Amino acid sequence: MDLQLKDKLIIVTGGAKGIGEGIVQVLAKEGAIPVIFGRNEQDNLKVVSAIEAAGGTAHHVVAELTDPASCANAVKAIVDKFGKIDGLVNNAGVNDGVGLENGDYEKFMASLHKNLVHYYLIAHHALPWLKKSKGSIVNISSKTAETGQGGTSAYAASNGGRNALTREWAVELLPYGIRVNAIIVAECWTPLYERWIETLPNPEEKLQSIVSKIPLEQRMTTSEEIANMAAFLLSPVSSHTTGQLVYVDGGYVHLDRAIS
Repeated sequence: MDLQLKDKLIIVTGGAKGIGEGIVQVLAKEGAIPVIFGRNEQDNLKVVSAIEAAGGTAHHVVAELTDPASCANAVKAIVDKFGKIDGLVNNAGVNDGVGLENGDYEKFMASLHKNLVHYYLIAHHALPWLKKSKGSIVNISSKTAETGQGGTSAYAASNGGRNALTREWAVELLPYGIRVNAIIVAECWTPLYERWIETLPNPEEKLQSIVSKIPLEQRMTTSEEIANMAAFLLSPVSSHTTGQLVYVDGGYVHLDRAIS
């Protein structure tokens, strides 16, 4: 199936690692031009170089997404260079463990900036160009907004906000033909997830416990599986899909645990 993404310019925040990198790689294979927004130039360039070596095209902008001015400048840099934006994937963030008991105002607000505020800011600054292209927005979100996790109030609140913004923007942007959807991630194997597992007392035992509860094939979701859904939702092929929270999780959130 041709996803009709050739030469489409698509911003991917946090596109240098994990799920974001997976999305960038799939978009490049589809002939799109992914643009990584990320704070670490070396990480950004590593992904761009790999895509170019494989015959694709990608670009990057060094951006500290917790800084509102940096968000605005990153979008401006892309518009100045290319004169268009065809899609946006809001992805950057981290489950930083700012809980109710162990957190405070400063940590909570800092986490919201890491995980939620830049979703709004990048979309806000990209909107004039997305209106011109009738582009699409995909927000990457997490199961924590629905299931809770414990000890991560700020991240859970951020994901609740991501889900709410997805529905809100889908309504607000109807007049412009801009579609907005979210992908809800549960247990996806990334370098960040691996580092988290390694902090636990018995990492291998804990990992097997988690995997055993994933109904479909008792395995972790891959970044590529998230990326494939993101490419579809960005594509004109999904032309009548908007305001949806799409769970790419092997049935983890909604299927009965008794079956696994």
